[in-house]
Amino acid sequence: MYRKRSRAPLIIFIILLVVLLALGALGYWTARRGFPQAEGTLRLPGLQAAVHVFRDSMGIPHIFATNPHDLFMAQGFVHAQDRFWQMEFWRRIGSGRLAEVLGPSALESDRFIRTLGWHRTAAAELELLDPETRSVLEAYAEGVNAYLASTDLSELGLEFTLLDLTGVEFIPEPWSPIHTLTWAKVMAWDLGGNMSDELTRAEIVATLGVGALPVLMPPYGAGQPVIVPHPLTGVTLRAFPEAAFTAGRQLGIGDDLGSNNWVVAGSRTESGSPILANDPHLGIQMPSIWYEIGLHCDPVGPECPIEVVGASFAGAPGVIIGHNARIAWGVTNLGPDVQDLFIEHINPDNPNQYEYQGQWLDMQLVREEILVDGEEEPVVLFARITRHGPIINDVLEGAEEDWSYGWQPLALSWTALQPGTLMRSVMLLDRASNWDEFRDALSYWDVPSQNFVYADVDGNIGYQSPGRIPIRANGDGSMPVPGWTGEYEWTGTIPFSELPRAFNPPEGYIVTANNAVVASDFPHFLGMDWDPGYRALRIVSDRGRSRPLRGRHAGDPDGQHTRLGK
Repeated sequence: MYRKRSRAPLIIFIILLVVLLALGALGYWTARRGFPQAEGTLRLPGLQAAVHVFRDSMGIPHIFATNPHDLFMAQGFVHAQDRFWQMEFWRRIGSGRLAEVLGPSALESDRFIRTLGWHRTAAAELELLDPETRSVLEAYAEGVNAYLASTDLSELGLEFTLLDLTGVEFIPEPWSPIHTLTWAKVMAWDLGGNMSDELTRAEIVATLGVGALPVLMPPYGAGQPVIVPHPLTGVTLRAFPEAAFTAGRQLGIGDDLGSNNWVVAGSRTESGSPILANDPHLGIQMPSIWYEIGLHCDPVGPECPIEVVGASFAGAPGVIIGHNARIAWGVTNLGPDVQDLFIEHINPDNPNQYEYQGQWLDMQLVREEILVDGEEEPVVLFARITRHGPIINDVLEGAEEDWSYGWQPLALSWTALQPGTLMRSVMLLDRASNWDEFRDALSYWDVPSQNFVYADVDGNIGYQSPGRIPIRANGDGSMPVPGWTGEYEWTGTIPFSELPRAFNPPEGYIVTANNAVVASDFPHFLGMDWDPGYRALRIVSDRGRSRPLRGRHAGDPDGQHTRLGK
C-alpha cells in the first residue's frame, strides 16, 4: 500500500525559486537602469551643432564636435552619464560637505577640509580665471547639468538607490565650475605635501633627540638615480648644504603609493622612434579614479584645435595624461616640499591675536557651518587664519596637550591654498604641438607638482618639473619653525625657468619613480622626502625587451555610437 506524497515541499520550492528569480531580475534591472544610453539620438539644449559620441568595444567614449563649446559640453554630459555618483562624492569631499549625506561618520573629514578652506581657495581661483578657461569650465558644467535635467532621479545610478534606502533625501545640485576647482585641491592634497613628515620628525627629536633622525629617516642613498643628472636651468649650479639632504623618507615602509614613467629616445628603440610609458599609481577606487576618453575637433583647425586621447578625471574637462597628434606626455608625483608648519605665539590677553615681529596681529576668523544628516542643528566651527595659513590644531588627531613636543599652535602654509591656474595648464597642454608649447602649458601648472616626461613625432624626448615651490629665507622645511620671528618666511617661489628640465639628454632616456629629481648641487631646494630610488634603479638597469603597445581607436567596428543633437 502506497501513501500519497505531499506536494507541499515542491510548491514551497517553486515559490522560493520564483521569488529568487524575481529578486534577481529586480536587482539586475535596478543596477542597470542608470546605465548610459550608448546608441541612438539624444537632445541636449545648448549645443551649437550636432555632436557624435562613439564608444569603442571597451566602452571608452570618443567625442567628435565642430567647436570647443560643444566638445566640452559633451564631455561633461558623458562624464555624468557614466560617473555622476563619483562626481557627486568628489565635489562633496572638496567642499567639506560629506556629512550632509553620510552623517556624523564624515564630520571629522569635513571639519578638516573646512578649516583648510579648499572651497575658499577655489572660489578665489574662480574669480581669477582667464576667459578661455572659464568658458571651458562653464561649457563642461552645462553638459553635466543637461544630464541632470534629462535624467529621472531614480535613474541616476545604483549608488543613489542605495543612498535612498538609508533614508537620505537627496536631490543633486547643479554642477558649477567651482566643483571642478575644488576637486583639483583634493588631488593637490593627495599628492603634494609633507606635513606629516614634519610632525614625525618633531616627535622623533622630542622623544629620542636629533641624532635619531638620520637613523629612522635616513637620507637619499648615495649612488641612487636622480631624474635629471644634467638639468637645464639657465642658472649656475652651486653646492647646496648637504644637511638639507640628511633627513629624507627612505625606509620604504608604509602605505605610500609609487608611480613610474619613462621615455626612451629613438636611438635606443627598434623603430627609431621614441617610446613613452606611464604608470600613475593613485589610490584604488571603484570606479577607477581615471576615465579614458578621446576629444576630437571635427575638423581640427584654428577655431577648434583639439585632438587628444588619454586619461581624464570625471568632474574636470580635458585630458590629464595622454597624447595628441603631435606629442605625448606622462606624469608621476614629484613630491617637493610645498608645506611648512609655523608655530604661532598667541596673545595671552586675546586668543584671536598672534605675534609677528614684535606686534600682535589679528587672525582672520571664518565661520563655517557643517550640516550633518540626522542632526537638527549644524556644527559650527571658526577657521583661525594667520599670515602663515590656517591653524590646524583643532582638526589634527589627538588633543594639543598630548603632543609630546608641545609646540602650539601650528599654522599650515601650503602652496595650494593660494589661487592657481591648473585648469589653464590642462587646456594648453592638450593642444600643445611641440616642446616649447608643452613647456608654456606647464608654466601654468602650479599644484600638485609632477614629473612630466615628453615625446613627440619629430623624435624628441624631454622632462619638465612644473609647480609652485617655495623659497625659504632660512631652514629647509623639515620641522615646524617659529612663526613670530619672521626668520623662516617664504620669500617667493622658484621661477619656472629655473626648475629642472631635460631635452634630448645624452643618456637617451629619462626615468622617474618618485625618486630625487636632482643632485645636491642644484641651485634650489626642492625637498628631501624622496622615495628610496630602488624602483628607478630597477627601471634604469632592466634590460628586458619592451613589446609594442596596441592602442584602441575611434574606428573600432565593435563599438557603439550616440548622436547628441541640439
